[in-house]
Parts: sequence; structure tokens; C-alpha cells
Amino acid sequence: MHRKRGIVICCFIGFIALTSSFTKDNPYFLINKKDVELKIPKGFPKLVYEFKNNKPTVAGFALGRKLFYDPILSKDSSISCGFCHQRFVAFAHIDHKLSHGINSLIGNRNVPAIQNMIWQSSFMWDGGVNHIEMQPLAPITNQLEMAETVENVIMKLKRNTEYTTLFHDAFKDTVINSQYLLKALTQFTGMMISDNSRYDKYLRNEDTLSKEETNGLKLFRSHCENCHKEPLFTDNSFRNNGLRMDTSLRDIGREKITGLITDKYKFKVPSLRNVELTYPYMHDGRIRTLKDVLDFYAKGDFETINLDESVKRNIGLTEKDKLDIIAFLKTLTDKTFTYDKRFADPTGTY
Repeated sequence: MHRKRGIVICCFIGFIALTSSFTKDNPYFLINKKDVELKIPKGFPKLVYEFKNNKPTVAGFALGRKLFYDPILSKDSSISCGFCHQRFVAFAHIDHKLSHGINSLIGNRNVPAIQNMIWQSSFMWDGGVNHIEMQPLAPITNQLEMAETVENVIMKLKRNTEYTTLFHDAFKDTVINSQYLLKALTQFTGMMISDNSRYDKYLRNEDTLSKEETNGLKLFRSHCENCHKEPLFTDNSFRNNGLRMDTSLRDIGREKITGLITDKYKFKVPSLRNVELTYPYMHDGRIRTLKDVLDFYAKGDFETINLDESVKRNIGLTEKDKLDIIAFLKTLTDKTFTYDKRFADPTGTY
């Protein structure tokens, strides 16, 4: 009996060692200097975050990736950033209306996609975070998500000999602190740039659009671009798009941050890049399909204060118009981004 137990334990230890070696040495997960070169897509606006004091390095990016996928950032070490932000759906959370946290807790907002963040000056649905380096603090300390404190995270990282080495390699310092933690995460998430969809290739004369997609683009520019401006497909503003308040969530939106009644029920305009993948939609995930979204706007039956001027009028879309717009929106899917090995979980967990 004891011999069998010893064999099982040895096999388990051997499996862990083999897995660790596999993820460390597998060339699929290796990062090189070319992988961390910042390339600004032609036609994109001026960067908001320019990495001036946080230039991406191989070691810094790799550290940020490990932290992103490590549940050590949560109170009970059960969930990571990658648990909610899944690579294959542009780092959103497919099919979940609201975020999920430790102990199976349910949050009060839909998980936004992570893409092109270095062109954003504010984060979260209500803009409660105004700097990309500070953004991870929101989910880490949210009691419905990771429910941890920065102090505890740093303490756990200091106790981990692997992280001691990784932080030293990334920042040439024996110190592990919140500044380095946040800079490493920013090097990883800041490099998540989506710019190679069929739409992008069309603009570069590398691909063509069908008759339906071309008409959809024309209709999109007529009816949607006031808020979802190309090429980022968001103007990063906060607007009330006419959704009635969910009485179970009672989310007042940006008013919670500014205290201004004029910001009541206003939420950040999301980017429509990869929108085919990032359902369900809206800040609370109440709408499941793109067709339903267009039906909502086309109906024009809004009863809410602070309604944005852009959605007050009935845009009068036919069923064919809606299908064409959806056909165009699907050209915004960027498989180069969602399959980019640089952003893959090296542990194979997510």
C-alpha cells in the first residue's frame, strides 16, 4: 500500500515537473525582441499611453503574461485575469452576461474586451479608472471579482521564488512592489493591438468586401459612426443609449463616478472591433445577438433621462439593412489577434 502511494506521489511530482518544463521551454510560448516591438497601425490616432517610462521588454512582457494568467492575484487563488478575459473572444467573456468572481460570486457588469487599450484615456464601463497602469487594481480589489488587496498580492509574490527571479529579470531590481506589478501587466495588455481584420485589409487594398458588406459599411457610416468612430470603432465617450435601468442591478453608470445627474445612465461606448465574438452586449450583457442590438436601436422607443441625441431619432433600418450591417460588422473580426501566440496562456489553463 505504501509502495503504491509512493509511486502515485512520484508520478504526480514528475507530471508537475514535466508540465513546468513544457511550458517554460516550448518554443510556442517563447517571447523574443520582435514580439515586443510596438508597431502603430497606419491610420490609427495618436497614442494616449506611449510606454515612455515602461518600454516593453521580453522579460517584462513575459512577466506580465504570467501574472495575467496566474490566479495568485485573487484572494483564494482561484481565478486570474485570463479567467474572465478569454483570448479566443478578444479577451471578453463569451456567453456570460455579468462577470464571475471568487466563490462563484456574480458581478454587476459585463466583461469588456481587452484590445487597443493604449488608445484609451479611461477604463471600465463608467470610466472609473483613468490610467491603463491603474486598471488592474479595479478587478483585483473588487469584492465580487478577485476580492484581494494589493498588499496581499505583493506578499504572495515575494514568497514565490520564481517570481523573485522574474521581477529581477524584468526590472533589474530585487524589489517586488505594486509599481512593477502594474507596469508588467501593462506591458502585456498594452501590446494587445487588433488591426488585421478583413476591414483593415480592405482599407489597405489587400482584400475586398462583398456587395452586402460594402452596403453595410455605408449604412454603418450613416447611422453608427457618430459614436463608433473608425478605425477604433469607438470615440471613448460616455453616452446614454436608451437602455432602461435593470431594476435588479440599479446601475446608474458614470454618475457614480462624477456625481453629476447629467451622467446618469451613461456608459462608455465600447469598440466594435471583434464584436462578432464579444456577445452578449451592453454594459449588463442583456442583449445576446447583433440582430437584437440593431432591432433595439431601430425601434427607437426610449424612455430615459439624458438620452443621447444620436439615438433619439428612428433610424429606419429595413431587415435587409440590418443583415448588411451585421455582414460588415463581421469583417471587424481579427483572427490574427485572437490567435496571436504571444497572448496565449503558457500554463494551458485558459
